[in-house]
Amino acid sequence: MFTYKMPTELFVGRGSSKQTGEKLKGLGGTRVILITDNGVLQAGILSGIEESIKSAELPYVIFHEVEPEPTIQGVEAATRMLKEFSADIVLGIGGGSSMDTAKAVAAMAVNEGKIFDYVGFGLVKKQPLPIVAVPTTAGTGSEATFWSVLADKTNDIKASVGGWNIMPVLAIVDPELTLSLPPRVTAATGMDALCHAMESYVAKSTQPISEGMSIRAMEMIARSLRRAVNRGDDIEAREDMLVGSLVAALAFNVTRLGLSHALAIPFGAHFHIPHGVINAILLPWVMEYNLPAATEKYITIAKIFGENVDGLAPCDGAKKAVDAVKKLLSDIGLTEGLKDWKVTEGDLEKIAKEGILSGNVAVNPRLAGVKDLVEISRRALNGLK
Repeated sequence: MFTYKMPTELFVGRGSSKQTGEKLKGLGGTRVILITDNGVLQAGILSGIEESIKSAELPYVIFHEVEPEPTIQGVEAATRMLKEFSADIVLGIGGGSSMDTAKAVAAMAVNEGKIFDYVGFGLVKKQPLPIVAVPTTAGTGSEATFWSVLADKTNDIKASVGGWNIMPVLAIVDPELTLSLPPRVTAATGMDALCHAMESYVAKSTQPISEGMSIRAMEMIARSLRRAVNRGDDIEAREDMLVGSLVAALAFNVTRLGLSHALAIPFGAHFHIPHGVINAILLPWVMEYNLPAATEKYITIAKIFGENVDGLAPCDGAKKAVDAVKKLLSDIGLTEGLKDWKVTEGDLEKIAKEGILSGNVAVNPRLAGVKDLVEISRRALNGLK
């Protein structure tokens, strides 16, 4: 038996963000807190959205202090602003950091205590304020997931707060907002989206609905990530990447992920490696580890990337998927390894012990223990250089 649930309305298309004000008003919003980061603010991405909010005659305030790795301290500051302004709807605009912060702020607007009191799934009891998410990067898929991943920068830890009730009520998905995304950010967030699709597809918890989404997301990303990185003004490639990221999120939201993401959270917490970058570093080596347990699926992945597997033994055909991902990483300039982020071999066991506690390990297609995670990380030390 399996279930699939999706409480978020999806409004997708070029220029769709220009209707943000109208959509907020339609949801009953009367006072808006807009949560974003300073980079989005300075890039002028908000201009069209702000104009639409003004046209809808909605008072609004902007919190623009979201950090690259969103923190509980940022959640507390934004929640104070929300309460002082008496906002009744939360608009998160940006990458996963801004959208995850928006989810947490909407929850803490009506729930007691601190956000880390609700670490886990389904512990937020009072219905959060309505959340509207507008992604400006094609990677996290946070606009359509039930997790908010946050860091405590004073204690160097990361944890997740999850639940169906912290999912956005509406996601406005406009590829035009991603046109100014720099190549490296495009590459890293794109690899995060690919990792989502791939790890969901091979997971033991996969189901027919999520599998179809995973395959479609991989197809879109495989044909468009190189173009989006190297020709940022290619609107068709940008659309493929943003929708591909969304579709991948719709897949993994019900399956969880795998060993790349199990390790990504502790590596990110301790070494401040951007989430997309750490997944890109780890993915080829996780794939190699998983090949014996999901051979046929990796053959399918190889075909999606245009690899010729005709006449090859199954193990050799599956290995072509790893080769394809390595080629992609080389083409988009993500060949670094863990050592480039000051990770040493002596750090690996601690990271592995933290990673093994992730719920993602249980659904990985191949059983893994601490020693296996250490070995995967060891292989990723030097990257593809």
